[in-house]
Amino acid sequence: MSQATAGNDAPVDRPATRETRTESARSRLIAAAVESFAAKGFHGTTTRDIASATGMSPAALYVHYKSKEELLYLISRSGHDVTLQLVRDGVASSDDPAEQLLAIIRGFVVYHARGHTSARVVNYELAALSPEHYEEIIAIRRAIDREMRLLVEAGVAGGVFHTSNPRMTALALLSLGIDVARWYRDEGEWSDKDIADHYCELALRIVGARR
Repeated sequence: MSQATAGNDAPVDRPATRETRTESARSRLIAAAVESFAAKGFHGTTTRDIASATGMSPAALYVHYKSKEELLYLISRSGHDVTLQLVRDGVASSDDPAEQLLAIIRGFVVYHARGHTSARVVNYELAALSPEHYEEIIAIRRAIDREMRLLVEAGVAGGVFHTSNPRMTALALLSLGIDVARWYRDEGEWSDKDIADHYCELALRIVGARR
């Protein structure tokens, strides 16, 4: 049973465990940091801003995280890990370079549209990371770039894509999805699916796919 029973047989809710409360507090602080960093920028945000948004005292933030920069790092790491996995999943989805590309672009665009607030933080606050964290995130970005470049090169080698500069083409394709986070708004004219459909069409044109 999920409830304890008092002496009069009335159900009594069990108190949340310490681990549950800790995880809830950490999640709330991350969410508040995303909103604050997106609205004010990393340097314009104070620890008081983040803690106040969760109803905690400024000192409470340091119970769960070492610093404001650690919050930014965790947000950035999570976003980049998801993006890398999206690209790898797209590559694994088919043996056809064109279908692989469409899967990547669709996943990339939808992710950056639905998570546009956090994506803006992930992509535009990199300079605020510590040198160690910055290098770690840049390594993931290089892995993302490499996956896309290898896909474009494979498409060219197989005669599916036609572009004179696979590396620049790969960067252009990745930029399509990333830039969505800069201008997309939930109340806007286009849904994430509308944008993904159109960007898939644009992606095929960028690589010179003849379909």
